[in-house]
Amino acid sequence: MIYQHRLKGGEIIVEARIADMLGISRTPLREALQRLEGEGLVAKASNRSFVVRQVDLIEYLQSLKVLEFLEPEAATLAIGRVHQSALCGVRAEIESAKAERKVPPETVLQIEEAVQSLYTDHCGNSALRQTIRALRIATRLFGEMRWSGRREKSFGDHLAIVDALEAEDVKRARRAVQQHLKALHRHGLSLMS
Repeated sequence: MIYQHRLKGGEIIVEARIADMLGISRTPLREALQRLEGEGLVAKASNRSFVVRQVDLIEYLQSLKVLEFLEPEAATLAIGRVHQSALCGVRAEIESAKAERKVPPETVLQIEEAVQSLYTDHCGNSALRQTIRALRIATRLFGEMRWSGRREKSFGDHLAIVDALEAEDVKRARRAVQQHLKALHRHGLSLMS
């Protein structure tokens, strides 16, 4: 619900309402909220309730800037470690989405995460992987893929990353990831004008 923006940044989570919607008791919901707090998706409010973390444009842009340094490194470390079947699976997802006339934002986000997971999950550096994931929470909460003008271009970026990983080309992988993140950053900056 948070990632789909059905619960918006800054919104107070009403436990009874969410528990009813999900058809569960409040105890497992509280446990889930504590996990989400640990992941940085929600925070405790002063009245012991939880509030959805709000990410503004500045935090989004700052997170992307840091990711411009970290993610290309993860991609270079993942060279030769990503299984061919994983690459083929992600490529198929991208090609399928490209063939659709209208792609839902959730699908674009799933593809973004699948591509990013190819190199973060196989970089061999758990500290790097965890840092990238923490920063990616901010970008996802801001909703980077909600902007329709970026979706089709992102698919091309994603295919370039998959191609470079598949070719085991360190320079191409680094460049493809950097270019994708810089494009997202430029697009974010355009929202300020």
